[in-house]
Amino acid sequence: MISPAGRPTRRIVPCLAAATALLLAATACGGGARAGSPTDKITSITVLDYYTEKSEHDQWDQVLTACGRTAGVRVEQTSVPPASLIPAVLRRASSRTLPDLLMLDNADLQQIAQTGALTPLDRYGVDTRDVAEGILSAGTYQGKVYGLAPYVSTVALFYNKKMLAEAGVAVPDTWDELKAAAARLTRPGRYGMAVDANATFEGTWQFLPFLWSNGGDEKKLDTPQAAQALRLWVDLVKSGSMSTSVLNWTQADVHDQFAAGRTAMMINGPWRIPAMEKDRNLDWGVAPIPVPRAGRTPVAPLGGEVWTVPQNASKARQAKAAEVLNCLNSASTMLTLAGQHHTVPSRGAVAARYAEQNPSMAVFVKGAEGARARTRELGVRWPRAATAIYTAIQSALTGRQTPEEALRQAQRTATRD
Repeated sequence: MISPAGRPTRRIVPCLAAATALLLAATACGGGARAGSPTDKITSITVLDYYTEKSEHDQWDQVLTACGRTAGVRVEQTSVPPASLIPAVLRRASSRTLPDLLMLDNADLQQIAQTGALTPLDRYGVDTRDVAEGILSAGTYQGKVYGLAPYVSTVALFYNKKMLAEAGVAVPDTWDELKAAAARLTRPGRYGMAVDANATFEGTWQFLPFLWSNGGDEKKLDTPQAAQALRLWVDLVKSGSMSTSVLNWTQADVHDQFAAGRTAMMINGPWRIPAMEKDRNLDWGVAPIPVPRAGRTPVAPLGGEVWTVPQNASKARQAKAAEVLNCLNSASTMLTLAGQHHTVPSRGAVAARYAEQNPSMAVFVKGAEGARARTRELGVRWPRAATAIYTAIQSALTGRQTPEEALRQAQRTATRD
């Protein structure tokens, strides 16, 4: 989530209200301290991201350097820990030292765009053709595109081929088939199914495909559709097909359980594929997440980071930053990045070519076509709903409340002023 970029391990800072006034004041003064006219000679630009893991940082350094060379500038990259990025953005905005190019988790974009700190990309002719609606919406605020993702990610169902074959179990397509398969695959020392149901945005992220594919909606959580989705997870735990430890597992933990043979199926993302490919004892496959009833189309959440051009006093610097951003979102760069991080190129034609070259990614490419941005419905109010959802999951899976009770409470929490 790199750890390949795009997975939702980076928790969103849920409340920016206290800093909004300060940030608006800073951006009103020009945002950056660097003055200049559009004709100024720009030799370097600054970049801020959260790619602190060495191999990932080095990969991005190479890509940014190459795109900087294309734009005729030197790129000075700074990486901060994921949890520190949004506080750093707010702090640097207040001191008028925002970078020229800024990477954000796509679920953070609307909160930052709301403050006025970002520049609409249409001012610079950034190419958004052949980008799926869901992917484009992840970088959109109030009808304008402020961020563009070179690649995206989502989740799917991984399964142990050998275990399913030995149990005579087909890869499940529906919820009923999932429950039946998980039960037959469960035995001492092994569970049939594993998810990340912990009390973070990761838990919400993994639940969203079940909520959305059943017609549930984060705008109104106390519906039968939402309760049915949560009931599925409760039933898997109650039946013993899924460990109660899912309440504490991260996506990395779920992967470790799968790799160790302690679960036969799991929900996870494509960033786990490199580790699984190295494990010669693991014979695995990947399929779409099961849907409530046959014939339905799974709807998964969209992960990934968007690149933005912050406001500053130098239009020339902004133009150069936009050139680099355009390069990051070119077909050749997308393919390079997707290959490095096991993610999905954001342009349809490029993604299709990538799936042909990498069959294990085909399910994720297909899933990304219809994937939904987490902020699409609620915008800046998404973090509160996400917190309410994972709180409801915890309450229902521990038996403190029924799914209906937990989601009624979640709805009250999400809509409380």
